[in-house]
Amino acid sequence: MNDRGTQIRQIKGRAVPLAGTDIDTDRIIPARYLKSVTFDGLGEAAFYDERFESDGTPKKHPLNDGRFKDASILIVGRNFGCGSSREHAPQALLRWGIQAIMGESFAEIFAGNCAAIGVPTVTVSHKDVDRLMSLVERRPETVIHVDLDKKAVTAKGLIITLQMPETVRRSLLNGMWETIAVLLAAEGDFESTAMRIPDISRFPYEPIADAIL
Repeated sequence: MNDRGTQIRQIKGRAVPLAGTDIDTDRIIPARYLKSVTFDGLGEAAFYDERFESDGTPKKHPLNDGRFKDASILIVGRNFGCGSSREHAPQALLRWGIQAIMGESFAEIFAGNCAAIGVPTVTVSHKDVDRLMSLVERRPETVIHVDLDKKAVTAKGLIITLQMPETVRRSLLNGMWETIAVLLAAEGDFESTAMRIPDISRFPYEPIADAIL
């Protein structure tokens, strides 16, 4: 996982293909796992009901496929992450090992939740999704490069243009994707402003980092 303030410019790794459209957040992380106080351990619950029988017996699923073990890039179809706004969905994928997701399109809230934890969601055409999924199925050892700086995905001679909202792309490139990191970076501005406000300047200034911790 990326630390606060980390600049995310390139993601490089093997991929796992997950075919299908309109895969919602309830499938990504079943509702019974939302009761967790922290996100620790959620990786094991990613797609749990689609990966395991009720007795724990593994089903046939890409995340259970040994060929895609340790994959860090998820390739998906159209409208991935639709449904509820649960932030546990991208958190579960991150903790499974996913560092970037590419697909035909994403639900807006899901994409926003991904960006907030440093997981880029990049879009490519339907044709390119099919090409990448086919390539990874045939050659699971393929290393894919997702370059946010150059806005390109490259793999085995393929060069594909990626799309994503420019504001999100810039925040990842600049390391300003994590809101607490943004607050900490601007702490000096907060303090100087607070000291200029009469009703506030009479009170001791508490550093943001102390308040957060």
